[in-house]
Amino acid sequence: MNADLSNSVPTDTATVPVRVILASQSPRRRELLTLIGIPHEVRPADVDESVHLDEAPVPHCERLARAKAAVLAAQYPEALVIGSDTIVVIDGDILGKPQSVADAMAMLARLSGRTHTVFTAIAVARGGRTVSAVESVSVTFRSLSADQIAAYVATGEPMDKAGAYGIQGFGATIVERIDGDYFAVMGLALGRLIALLREFGIDYRFGPLTEPR
Repeated sequence: MNADLSNSVPTDTATVPVRVILASQSPRRRELLTLIGIPHEVRPADVDESVHLDEAPVPHCERLARAKAAVLAAQYPEALVIGSDTIVVIDGDILGKPQSVADAMAMLARLSGRTHTVFTAIAVARGGRTVSAVESVSVTFRSLSADQIAAYVATGEPMDKAGAYGIQGFGATIVERIDGDYFAVMGLALGRLIALLREFGIDYRFGPLTEPR
């Protein structure tokens, strides 16, 4: 006997779509939002990403994520704006995006055979309110020869990424271990995002975001 399940899943028709803006030009963040079915607009935020004097890595990362979200939320107060920032930290030093091939090679040589920390901050803003959190992930690299480093840099992949590597691309082969949220290393901590959405009364239901009318 086949049960009729057509009416077994409750539906709520008294909802409206939420306009979502991603305050980032990162293709990885766009891919991740698309992966979990959240339609969004891309409007990069223009903020100064310089490290303030005596600013520690975690506050720096979270400040930038909040600033990116707040800039767009001020322009589009009805929208839900997502800002994020990712940094690689080793020996207390922040490794940003390499400024040259030589810079990328130096970063990778420093990370070779060692464990570093990736911090990804995520902020959600709407109107005058911003909430944020920081995800911390430990990443261990395999030992790399100078030739391996040169070959990886020659692919071009490291040049637009913090720490000069991308875990979702060729860089996956130089990572020995990660302890934490893989998606945070890619640039957007999805679990944290869902938790922050709840603070705005929005429950993620495996697709486009909606809220009560």
